[in-house]
Amino acid sequence: MSKKDKKEAVASEQVEEQVLQKDEPTVEEKLTESLEQEKDKFLRLFAEFENYKRRTAKERIELFKTASEEVMLAMLPVLDDFERALTHIEEDKEAEELRKGVLLIYQKLMKTLEQKGLKPLQVASGDSFNADVHEAITQIPAPNEDLKGKIIDVVEKGYQLGEKIIRFPKVVIGQ
Repeated sequence: MSKKDKKEAVASEQVEEQVLQKDEPTVEEKLTESLEQEKDKFLRLFAEFENYKRRTAKERIELFKTASEEVMLAMLPVLDDFERALTHIEEDKEAEELRKGVLLIYQKLMKTLEQKGLKPLQVASGDSFNADVHEAITQIPAPNEDLKGKIIDVVEKGYQLGEKIIRFPKVVIGQ
C-alpha cells in the first residue's frame, strides 16, 4: 500500500468513527432522555391519582346523600297507610279526635322524613305524562280530548331522596 492509500484509509476510518460517535447518544443525552421519561410517568401517575381522589370524594358525597335510601323505601308503605287512614277517618264524622291524632302523627313523620331529604313528587290529574318521572300502570279512554296522553289519576304517590327518585308515582293515563 502506498502512503497515499494509507492516508486515505486512516482518513476514511476517522470519518467513520466520527459518524458512529454522532449516531450514538452520549451518556448525558441518555440520562436526560431517561429523566424526561420518568418525569412523564410521574406526571401521568399524579394526574391519575388526583382523578381517583376526586372520583372517590364525589362517590362518598353521593353515598352520604342516599345512605338512608333503604330506610326511606321501608317507610313509604307506612306513609301510604297513614294517607289511607286519614282518607277513611275524614269520612267518619264521629272520629274527629282520632283524625286529629292520626294527622298529627302523620305530619310529624313527614316533617322528620323531609328533614332527612325525602320529598313527595307533585303529580296531579291533567299533568303531561313523562316516562322518565312517572310509571304508567294502565291506560284508559280519555274522558275528553284534552286528557289524551295526560295523567288522569294518581294511584300511588312518588318520592325522591335528594335528587334521586326512589319511587316513581304510579299513574293512569288517557289514550
